[in-house]
Amino acid sequence: MIPIIDRVVDPDVLEKTVARFREKNIILPTFAEQRDPEKIPARIKDKLRGIGLWDLHPLNLFRITWKNEPREKGGLFGGVNFLELPPLLTGVRARIVLLVGKWFPTGAHKVGAAYGCLAPVLVSGRFDPTIHKAVWPSTGNYCRGGAFDSYLMGCTAVAILPELMSRERFDWLREIGAEVIATPGCESNVKEIYDKCWEIRQTRPDCVIFNQFDEFGNAVWHHYNTAAAVEEVFARIAGPGAALAAFVSATGSAGTIAAGDALRLSHPALKVVASEAQQCPTLLRNGFGGHRIEGIGDKHVPWIHNVRNTDAVAAIDDEDCMRLLRLFNEPAGRRRLLELGLAEEQVDGLPLLGISSIANVLAAIKTAKHFEMTGDDVLVTLATDSSDLYASRLKELHDERGGYSGVQASCDLERCLWGQGEDFFKELTYSDRKAIHNLKYFTWVEQQAKEIADLNQLWHDREVWTRIFSQVGRWDEMIAEFNERTGLLRALS
Repeated sequence: MIPIIDRVVDPDVLEKTVARFREKNIILPTFAEQRDPEKIPARIKDKLRGIGLWDLHPLNLFRITWKNEPREKGGLFGGVNFLELPPLLTGVRARIVLLVGKWFPTGAHKVGAAYGCLAPVLVSGRFDPTIHKAVWPSTGNYCRGGAFDSYLMGCTAVAILPELMSRERFDWLREIGAEVIATPGCESNVKEIYDKCWEIRQTRPDCVIFNQFDEFGNAVWHHYNTAAAVEEVFARIAGPGAALAAFVSATGSAGTIAAGDALRLSHPALKVVASEAQQCPTLLRNGFGGHRIEGIGDKHVPWIHNVRNTDAVAAIDDEDCMRLLRLFNEPAGRRRLLELGLAEEQVDGLPLLGISSIANVLAAIKTAKHFEMTGDDVLVTLATDSSDLYASRLKELHDERGGYSGVQASCDLERCLWGQGEDFFKELTYSDRKAIHNLKYFTWVEQQAKEIADLNQLWHDREVWTRIFSQVGRWDEMIAEFNERTGLLRALS
């Protein structure tokens, strides 16, 4: 049975959670407040003025939103943070726009996905923060977001991620006090993470695993919050005749791409495009391998991916992403882009793109070319994190390849951006989508003990996704009831 969280299952656990939150002065924001910070009480906003964006303060739960002011400290809220790339850079007439994740706490939007997983189980008495530890298996930012949210919500975190991920991730996790478990391999070694989860289930009964690849709270947060952010940006920039033509997202855990389900309701012609690494083309060719695009997992299809709603798949060469990381961040690259005619403000915005963000841009370019999109077409994708989280990767590239020159910058601009073609791009038929969905069997039924009846329901029962995504209304009611029990929100007034 597909899990629906709509009631309290253990009143005794809930009471202990209320006591823990009261003791630590933790107030939970509703999903509606994260979607629209105008709904946040003024007394909470007043306190946020003195709290830094990354500070380990419970009120930073209210900063889990696309609408933070782009400031490290003292900022409140404004419009959605976004960046539009000029055609001079992308080489296509269609407008490519990115929501910017840098201005979330931890510098990445995964704190939202983690909140969507943890908050509902806390307010329903399914997780006891006085006993349980929250385990966050991830290939990168999700375990950082989970560790951050756990700390703010009075829970102990365990982070699981591949040993070859960037050093910044490991350093930050240890600084925040999370237990860190490094599994063998790189970005694409997801099964090794799952194997560690099975070991923990069998040996550590105090641990509750929040697997982003099968936790529907991940998809629900994006369906409700990220889709609304896209709509706001489109309304702001769209002129007469403009169309929201595509939503492009690396599948990763398939949380973010769930925003496409919501966007299609108001934009029926929208193309929802999944991107992945060319070196590990699981959706494109049922392929496998290792790659360097940190932030997207592969060699499986996430349980929470509504494959019926995916129109195309684009596979991106990780070498293009690494070269463009240098182009966007090295002084010689900056000079070349200014010589090209980009405004200084536009060049200054490019470090807002991390490695997977660059992959998203390249997938959007392929999409625009394949569907022959025009200047009236708007493609929206995500800058899930920024280059701030990849300083060690830039150093490694410098050590391996030497200094970055203007000649190399010109080559990378020509080859990696303007040279993107329609290769490694596939429009999906009904049979293609069914074939991708069927791949879930091998990971989730054979390896992870899911029920085959549930696998079939996710394909055949179209209403199941509506029920999954509509939970957010009930969750907000439960959060409001929970805050009323702690009494902390009343006390602020």
